[in-house]
Amino acid sequence: MSRTPFDHYDNDERDEDEDATQLNVGDPITRKTRRLSRQCDTCIFRAGNLMHLDRGRLKDIVGEAIATDKYIICHETLPGMSSAAVAPAICRGFHDRYTTSALRIMARLWGFVDIDPPGKDKG
Repeated sequence: MSRTPFDHYDNDERDEDEDATQLNVGDPITRKTRRLSRQCDTCIFRAGNLMHLDRGRLKDIVGEAIATDKYIICHETLPGMSSAAVAPAICRGFHDRYTTSALRIMARLWGFVDIDPPGKDKG
């Protein structure tokens, strides 16, 4: 069955294991896809390896997203990284550098709603 970014809000009959492994970037109010308005302070795409990734890890993360034709969710919007009020959003660093079928489909069908990165990053 084909899924949309909004299935999380529209379908109460999914398997609980699926909820745990699939994060949703669909905004139920705007019916658009959440995307960061800019890179977060520790974006994996900023110079200097601010997240202290092992050598080659960024290449692996990007390679997997491109190979599966998906996207990367900002680490600061993942559950447990910020307050519970912060919802998953597409990493701006990835979005601005790569194009995948998932991103093209989201742009055409729903568009994006840009949200500020969580935390102290306000500038």
